[in-house]
Amino acid sequence: MDNFSYCSPTRYVFGKGTEKATGRLTAEMGVRKVRMVSGGGSARRSGLIDRVESSLKEAGIEWVELTGIQPNPTDDRVREGIGICRREEVDGVLAVGGGSVIDTAKAIAGGVPYDGDFWDFWAGKAVMERALPVGVVLTIPAAGSEGSGNSVITRLDGMHKISLRTDMALRPKFAVMNPELTFTLPPYQTASGVADMMAHIMERYFTTTEEVETTDRVAEGVLKAIITEAPRVMAEPENYDARANIMWAGTLAHNGICGCGRREDWSSHGLEHELSAVYGVTHGAGLAVVFPAWMTFMSDRRPAKIAQFARRVFGVDAADDREAALAGVERLKEFFKSLGLPVRMCELGIENADIDLLVKKFHEDKGLPFGPYYPLYEADTREIYRLML
Repeated sequence: MDNFSYCSPTRYVFGKGTEKATGRLTAEMGVRKVRMVSGGGSARRSGLIDRVESSLKEAGIEWVELTGIQPNPTDDRVREGIGICRREEVDGVLAVGGGSVIDTAKAIAGGVPYDGDFWDFWAGKAVMERALPVGVVLTIPAAGSEGSGNSVITRLDGMHKISLRTDMALRPKFAVMNPELTFTLPPYQTASGVADMMAHIMERYFTTTEEVETTDRVAEGVLKAIITEAPRVMAEPENYDARANIMWAGTLAHNGICGCGRREDWSSHGLEHELSAVYGVTHGAGLAVVFPAWMTFMSDRRPAKIAQFARRVFGVDAADDREAALAGVERLKEFFKSLGLPVRMCELGIENADIDLLVKKFHEDKGLPFGPYYPLYEADTREIYRLML
């Protein structure tokens, strides 16, 4: 096990009706005026925004809105939000939505106190040391952004989709998590969220670090819980307990607990970021295509951990590591398909993928080689994209 430092200061307020505490929690951050960031309108139509606004008003908090944040959020909306925050002199940001909304809110929070272009942080030209405090009312369990210091933004110039990881600066101060808010999520969005949270765990699970039995078992336990609860959620969308378990699993998948003491990979996320940047696919659905291809590639090169995953998570009974690994890949694909997810590019609607472009962009954004689990050069990356076809 490697040395590590772990701190997860987010306050999770979980359960029925918890959105009514938003105003009090915002005030406890020391904030008096917030930029409230939300998505395409469902939070308003459902009455959630009205309840949040009522809670803010009761706590004496002022707010200004930024609405219409779309999946795969872009830098232009971040710049718009930064400008309004500065003009309105807000001192905090509140995200009401899922991962894209939260990531946008975080980027705004980091950009407001910075003198330069906020993209400097995503481009690696500057290190983020401070940001406005961020609070979250979660509506889509998937990205885990409610408990992480990460933010993924796409720069429209060149369509570069980059993940910024901060230790503390962008971790939300609180996350309100009411599973009832997820009852009306469309099945495909629910399933894509499941794939996303599983991928967050697997990026940490597939490691070259030895002797990490504790976090291996934590990761395996959360994965098995997701595999148990996801079919219940799909069959019974208003099953509170199933929704609650999936929502909490999404947070545990990405708040860092599964990565303690181990080297993480993140190659598959990088490969998917190029798919969603170029073709606009849903991130979780893209990961359902990418991860089995990456695991298939690794089964011939570094199969031991893939085989362990297959045996412990899916109960594969095979002595040979390569055989077990490939059987695990097939079971993962069957699980994704049972949720209605794609496992090939054509099922994402990508009929003629420009693999050369995807490879070029991947290494432009990630470097050459990239991949702590197994260093990927251009020929390797090309082969993994080919396996997605």
